[in-house]
Amino acid sequence: MAEKRKLFEEVGDAQVVRPPADTGMIDRGRGGARGTIRLWLFVLFALVFVMIAVGGLTRLTDSGLSITEWKPFTGAMPPLSEADWQAEFAKYQAIDEFQVQNSWMQLSDFKAIYWWEWGHRQLGRLIGMVWALGFLWFLVRRQIPVGWTGRLLLLGGLGGLQGAIGWWMVSSGVTVGQAVLDVASYRLATHLGLAFIILGVITWYALLLGRTERDLMQARRTKERRLFGMSTGLLHFAFLQILLGALVAGIDAGRFFIDWPLMQGQFFPPDAFNIAPIWRNFFENPGLVQFMHRMTGYLLFAFAIVVWLKGRKSAHGTTRAAFNLMLIAMVAQVALGIVTVLNAAPVHIAIVHQALAVVVWVLILRVRFLSGYPVPTSLRGHKR
Repeated sequence: MAEKRKLFEEVGDAQVVRPPADTGMIDRGRGGARGTIRLWLFVLFALVFVMIAVGGLTRLTDSGLSITEWKPFTGAMPPLSEADWQAEFAKYQAIDEFQVQNSWMQLSDFKAIYWWEWGHRQLGRLIGMVWALGFLWFLVRRQIPVGWTGRLLLLGGLGGLQGAIGWWMVSSGVTVGQAVLDVASYRLATHLGLAFIILGVITWYALLLGRTERDLMQARRTKERRLFGMSTGLLHFAFLQILLGALVAGIDAGRFFIDWPLMQGQFFPPDAFNIAPIWRNFFENPGLVQFMHRMTGYLLFAFAIVVWLKGRKSAHGTTRAAFNLMLIAMVAQVALGIVTVLNAAPVHIAIVHQALAVVVWVLILRVRFLSGYPVPTSLRGHKR
């Protein structure tokens, strides 16, 4: 029979064996090469950003229809001989853009626009390769954190879809006998919109991987719900403006009305509904499309100020600073938009306007993230 212990018996020398603590799903979610995957995402982000810029330049230089076929694999090789160049030029000479608008071109002129489109497509292939090699590397080495395999696969799927939509867009302008000189503007808007979605997904993933799962779960408890909802609304509103900007670019609407704040001396542009059927005016009428882009820009800016006023009252210093930075970028974008209009959208200004749209987009995503996952701040104002 076991001997009874005394009430005040010392037990310090006894060896107590405790089972290892189960840290649960939170700590298991911290596994994997989070930092390395985040670095890989930064590389993809930079490549997609360059892709958007090159795509904008391809559109602004009217180079998008110079390659009239979609060859995902064999198309990676450019023409290597004079005969190859002549063959490519002959294909371009057969479509409406050359017949109606560019019949003056010689082979040397064609080469200039060809290289823009070829470079744009090569960037797409490079992005796909960087994604595939990175994903397979982390998968084989079992370094993908718990719950992240599907997310990273989604990113690759969106990239593949973007390639298909790119050709869907180009094919709308590769026509014979229809007097079509550009790609369909709504297809261009779809193509650019998906590019911004991909960029947004990369940004969101990088923000999540920048903090541990435990930290994210704790931060979620202090989520500023109203601010998060307003930031989400601002994000959707900005996306609408991006799509309208793509419509403007698709029909060169920025070069038709170059006065501000009026349009040819009046608030509403003349001949805004002169295309039949009437619905086509919302995609193809330069005056109406630019008017929509302007009005949406004003409303977006006003709403951004409202959201900023709410954000500056946040209890978290990092969140307040993020909202300040977002508003500064928004002010710069509005001012640059006006400058673009007044100068008839020259290439060097228009491309900066598009690049700054990416910056605004990312900063809105960041304020939304910080509203949902605030960085804790001590009473002394230091991050914890």
